[in-house]
This record gives sequence, C-alpha cells and structure tokens, in this order.
Amino acid sequence: MTLKVLIVEDEKMAMENLSRMLISHFPDIRIAGNTSSIKETVEWLEQHPETADVIFMDVELSDGNCFEIFRQTEVRAKVIMTTAYDNYAIKAFEVNSVDYLLKPVDPEALKRAIDRCIRSVENTDIGKLSRILNPGQEYKHRFIVRMNDKILPVRTDDIAYFYSEEKNTILATADGKKYIMASTLDILSEELDPAKFFRISRSCILNMQAIESLVKHFSGRLKVIARPRPDFEMTVSRSRVEDFMLWLEGKI
Repeated sequence: MTLKVLIVEDEKMAMENLSRMLISHFPDIRIAGNTSSIKETVEWLEQHPETADVIFMDVELSDGNCFEIFRQTEVRAKVIMTTAYDNYAIKAFEVNSVDYLLKPVDPEALKRAIDRCIRSVENTDIGKLSRILNPGQEYKHRFIVRMNDKILPVRTDDIAYFYSEEKNTILATADGKKYIMASTLDILSEELDPAKFFRISRSCILNMQAIESLVKHFSGRLKVIARPRPDFEMTVSRSRVEDFMLWLEGKI
C-alpha cells in the first residue's frame, strides 16, 4: 500500500535528511508535503484534510510547540513525533501518536514506526472489537489484602502497580502503601481490566494512571518513571514495547 506523508519540520537539513531516508528505504511512500510551522501546518491540513496518511511531526517548531496544531484543527492522519528531546513522550501519546522517534532518527526505529502505521491503517482494532462482542466481561473492582490481623479492601483504581520481589507478589498503591498478595502476576493479569493495566515485564503489572514519564533505554526497552517511585528500575521489556505503545494509544 502507498503511504502519503506530510513532514512537519522547521530545520531544512533535518527535513531533507528524513525525506531522503523515507524515499530510499520505503518505495511505497510518497512525500505529499512539507511544512515548517504551526500556522502553515494547520492551513495545509485544512486545505488537504484527506491527503496525508502519516505525519512526521517535529515537536518544537519555529512558532511554538506542535501540540498547538491539535488544538487548532483536526488531525486525521497517523502521527509520528520526531524530536531531539525525550521529555515529550507521554504528551505525544496523549494526542494518539503512533510512535515517538528521537533525533537523529535511527533507520531501524523508522522502519518499526512505518510498519506500525501500516498495521494501524490495515488492521481492525481487535481489543476494542473484543470488548464490544463481550460486553459482559467483568474485571475486579477491589482486592482484599491482609496486614497482620487486619483485612483491608483496596480499590483497583487506587493501585499503582503490582510487582514480584523474592517470590512474593507486592501490591503498591498510589499513596505509597505496599501489601503482599496471595495471587501470582499471571492470575492478576486475568483479573485486571486491560484498558487500565498492562504487564510491562514478567515481574511487573502497571496502572496507566501511575505513569509519569517514559525514557527510551539503549537496549530497546522503555524506562518508566512511575508514581510512587518504585524501589527497582521499572522497564518495559523489549518484546512488549510495541504492544505497550499501542495500549497507551488505546488501540488494544
């Protein structure tokens, strides 16, 4: 399938480098346009609302932050953010970006982002379809925990994450309390709403509301900065990064 691309970039050399990389590595991609500012991009999108399939969008443009574009006009295309900084990741996913690439753009990361766009365009949202077809499926709204001689109910919405530590399963709440659970992470994975919780690794299940920021790890993993701060390095394992990104976008 042919993908029509709009490049939003205020640095001429960066725009030309990305254009060359796209054309040389992806024969089915056509550059539909280039813009360099919020004003120019909003005008282009309003004049060509159905033209672009994918937008490569630099975060910091000549007249401000690119997120202003989303406030001024409807963005129907898949968006891949490009930036020299890694502190915009959460905000990028809030506007439904498909991916987030750090400059200079790595060819392999670019290929993964393009592949994700193609799948996103072609595939039915299986997760949402499943929820429509199985509306009666129930997930736990609270867990019962034991602390010495007390039995306490903990609302699921108050849970920040679960993790394994020395053969124990620990529940950590948003206000910093910790409880040992009788269940394993495998069992908990089946009991938690997948729209809210994601198993980022074999040893951790994370509530989306606990995510403060994300940092790209050199090994292809993502480091998660969570609230409250865990006593361990919280990372999304490399094999789960792609699904994690789709989960953040609400697509699974």
